[in-house]
Amino acid sequence: MTAPAPLVPLTLRSDEVHVWIVEPERIDDPRLLQAYDALLDSGEREKQRRFRFERHQRQYLVSHALVRLTLSRYAPVAPESWSFVPNAFGRPEIVGPWGARLRFNLSHTDGMALVAVGLEVDLGADVEDAERPGETVEIADSFFSRTEVQALRALPRDRQRERFFDYWTLKEAYIKARGAGLSLPLDQFAFELTPGQMPRIGFDPRMNDVPDTWQFMQLRPSARHHAAVAVRRPRGAPLTVRWQHTVPLSGDSPPRFQAA
Repeated sequence: MTAPAPLVPLTLRSDEVHVWIVEPERIDDPRLLQAYDALLDSGEREKQRRFRFERHQRQYLVSHALVRLTLSRYAPVAPESWSFVPNAFGRPEIVGPWGARLRFNLSHTDGMALVAVGLEVDLGADVEDAERPGETVEIADSFFSRTEVQALRALPRDRQRERFFDYWTLKEAYIKARGAGLSLPLDQFAFELTPGQMPRIGFDPRMNDVPDTWQFMQLRPSARHHAAVAVRRPRGAPLTVRWQHTVPLSGDSPPRFQAA
């Protein structure tokens, strides 16, 4: 076991989003886990204890420590000093002067968690385990738009599950960027996916949104995981989404970001 390493501060440009990715189940160093626990506030520790299974407790611990440590790379605030408040739909937002400038979004699933960070921009992120049990393609009829269902069903059966998660992560990233969660009807907006091109979104008039004000990026961070990021930024305006795998506080060094 080694002592937790200090953070390397980073600069974030206004035309960038940085996405930090961690695999909680692979972190078993007691000293690291203790260091993560020391960063959480009492409310977070209470929520963590409510999970029945140890792996879910670890997912919560590592992912929420990741949020605090990531934010502290971009602002002169100690990781344990960040405070958050949920908006009307439950999305946590930063309390204090950095809340208007530094934006973030957390997502986690079995095997992986990620946090996306940007400056003064609405953003959302989602990661999903494509090997999870339960229905996937079968629920598209209930949650996707008519054009998405048609495009999904037109694919060979062995490609439909992968396309389902492409749509699902994009939809989740968008509604999280809007800050309204599942109060937004998933069938009132649709994605068009063309190989080699950025995903494009279209809206039912009831959504009261403009397609050209959004950009989306996708990633396959592992063989079993799909991820997506949504950013409210005019289409065509410069945007770089950079992805970095990490083990927080473990031999931290200047990251080698992978640009999307």
